[in-house]
Amino acid sequence: MPSFMTGKRSRLITIAAAGTVTVATAVSATAAALPSGSAAASVGAADSHMLTVNQHQVAARAAHGATMSEEQRMILTIRARYVLTERQRAYEAVLARAAAARKAAAARAAAARAVAARAAQAAAVRQAAAAKAAEQQQAAQQQAASAPSRSPQQIAEQMLSQFGWSSSQFSCLQPLWGHESGWNPYAQNPSSGAYGIPQALPGSKMASAGGDWQSNPATQIRWGLSYIQGNYGSPCGAWAHEQSNGWY
Repeated sequence: MPSFMTGKRSRLITIAAAGTVTVATAVSATAAALPSGSAAASVGAADSHMLTVNQHQVAARAAHGATMSEEQRMILTIRARYVLTERQRAYEAVLARAAAARKAAAARAAAARAVAARAAQAAAVRQAAAAKAAEQQQAAQQQAASAPSRSPQQIAEQMLSQFGWSSSQFSCLQPLWGHESGWNPYAQNPSSGAYGIPQALPGSKMASAGGDWQSNPATQIRWGLSYIQGNYGSPCGAWAHEQSNGWY
């Protein structure tokens, strides 16, 4: 073989071997850049090993004078580079999927935190409502406990002295308000709208004796006795008018 052909073949062998080494080095670097233990890194390491072995085979065959055409060597190098390109695409796809998975996990974590925050807010609202309801219930219980346990008749009889009347006036007051309302603090005349034990018309007149005039017998009785004193002088005077006229 002419010497120039031998020199050309040697250069081609050297170029092919060098190209194979370059490809193997690039594969190794790509595999090293991937996360440890990942499938892509494992494949990259395997490709690097394969190309390195291939380079060694080329060099060994060249050293022993094994017959391999320049075209075969070039094809081998081109094929190795093609493999590298395809593997690089696979690695990039793996990395893209990993990034998408991390992004999706972060989105799920954010959504879970938002749900937890809404749940905590709703729990706080329920807790506040429960505390308010408990406070209202306690206030109602305290009000009920502080309310007089005496009957309306007992309250009225004991209140007579505050207006300068003797207890004998109760004998007239008893039938008077018994006829008017049955001593019911919630009694209401469906025709006139008169309200309460003394049947005030309108019932809101009794607000002058207290803001709880709609439900407190003592407030209603205090107002009723004041009304009787101003208009009839005494419960017996009011009862006499009631008997004569049907109202007082």
